[in-house]
Amino acid sequence: MPLVVDRPDELVFDIGYWERLYQTPSSTVTVTRTSPEDFKQRQLIISLDGHKIGTLLYGEGLTRDIDPGPHRLRVSNTLVWKTIEFTVKAGEQVRFEAVNRPGRGTYTMLLIVGVGPLYVTVTRLA
Repeated sequence: MPLVVDRPDELVFDIGYWERLYQTPSSTVTVTRTSPEDFKQRQLIISLDGHKIGTLLYGEGLTRDIDPGPHRLRVSNTLVWKTIEFTVKAGEQVRFEAVNRPGRGTYTMLLIVGVGPLYVTVTRLA
């Protein structure tokens, strides 16, 4: 319900507006790293709308309150990153699972060179 105010001073005294604002459930985004397919090494750097919100090691998760509307989630292992664009409604809880997984040739390079590339997969959970 849009609020039309002729004078900004009226907003301060609109008790109904403040009650609706207070009772509106917050929206959240949660990113977990618990997949058995994960390589279980190195951290993943989590950014939301261009701002770093945390790092995840295997078995960890993080949750942040967000405003309703469009957002951009970026998950990086410092070599490879994935960016997911999503929209959240008021009161909605959005969940993602991030996986730092080996790819084709990772184990071969690990045996020969001692290091191998890891790839990032991000999946939105129901």
